[in-house]
Amino acid sequence: MTFVKSRLDAPAGFFEVEAAGLRWLAVPGGVPVAEPLDVSPTQLTTTRLDNAPPTGSDAEDFGRRLAVTHDAGARHFGAPPDGWRGDGYIGTIPLPHASEPITSWGEFYANLRLRPYLRAARDEGIYLDGFERVCTRLEAGVYDDPADEPSRIHGDLWSGNVLWTPDGVHLIDPAAHGGHRETDLAMLALFGLPRLDRVLRAYDETHPLADGWQDRIGLHQLHPLLVHVVLFGGGYVAQARELARRY
Repeated sequence: MTFVKSRLDAPAGFFEVEAAGLRWLAVPGGVPVAEPLDVSPTQLTTTRLDNAPPTGSDAEDFGRRLAVTHDAGARHFGAPPDGWRGDGYIGTIPLPHASEPITSWGEFYANLRLRPYLRAARDEGIYLDGFERVCTRLEAGVYDDPADEPSRIHGDLWSGNVLWTPDGVHLIDPAAHGGHRETDLAMLALFGLPRLDRVLRAYDETHPLADGWQDRIGLHQLHPLLVHVVLFGGGYVAQARELARRY
């Protein structure tokens, strides 16, 4: 059984980078993904996955496996998935990748995950005060941990891209890149995931999270909120402004 996504007006590389991301995330012992079977500029064919109710044991298995996926690592922060050159997409809008290493996660996050979407929001007449201060603090290394290595992250890990199946959790629709493991965890929390507490507990047992990670969840949620500001505006504008004030 297969599942076909198609879009006749897909921008260049839209399905190809998704397929590259799925292949890159399919690491031994990590979270299974929808296997890409065929890809073209206008469609992507993957294995079809059946839905099943979320269970506590599946949640714990997901947490353990997600830590393994992240631990597979990436060449540098902002690196695209192996087999892909150039930028990617998150939802339907571009996602910048870094072709060369960036010195720190904070620099990467400020310049490739916040500022591009702040500019896009301004182009729509939406001005978000407070974000430039956050970017300055990020570039200064306020939130960097020298022990952090780039992780292999899904990049768009909201609950809709987490499929509970009879064989456990599988991942779909990645915006995969080299990033911070806390980014995927923050995305799971942003729109709610069933049994998230058990996912996080199992993750932390497999790969202990850095002190204070709970306090940084909102920082990692700024990027997906900006994406929603650009796509939808509305209440996401006030939510993004309020969250930025915390950092």
